[in-house]
Amino acid sequence: MVLGSRIRTGRGRGAALALAGALMLGPALAACGDDSGGADTNPPTPASRTPSATAPADQAAAQKEIKENWKKFFDPSVSIKEKEAVLENGQQMRQVLQGFNGDQRGQQVSAEVTKVTFTSPTGADVTYSLSLKGATVLPDAKGTSVEQDGTWKVSVKTLCALVQLSENASAAPGC
Repeated sequence: MVLGSRIRTGRGRGAALALAGALMLGPALAACGDDSGGADTNPPTPASRTPSATAPADQAAAQKEIKENWKKFFDPSVSIKEKEAVLENGQQMRQVLQGFNGDQRGQQVSAEVTKVTFTSPTGADVTYSLSLKGATVLPDAKGTSVEQDGTWKVSVKTLCALVQLSENASAAPGC
């Protein structure tokens, strides 16, 4: 499970499901594929500027960009066009983003990245907390980030994992 197993029960789980429901947009998710491949099993390397097979050349800059772009992606005040730029295959995901931005719960979501572990020069595992109206509903959630076209982006795989929390997840054939 991409999001991990530490989802809180009770009221927090209900809020998480409500959030996932906000992401569940039926046929609009048909474009929701994962071209980033599977998870790399290489161990993480410490942050440095040394290129390696498991990290980008400038890890500190990449980590900073990942954190900024995740915050931007989940910021309700950011335009769809800006969100497209920080989501893997963003233009293909436009309908999902429009639905997410137009949903009341989607307008109350924020995310904070707490940990980045590089799995390759163009991939990273991301630990983040997702909040709804300022209350954390998914602490220590797991996702991925990919470098695409020179930009570190939220992966489609992560967005689809959030959609899978919805009771209507079977309606998302691309995920």
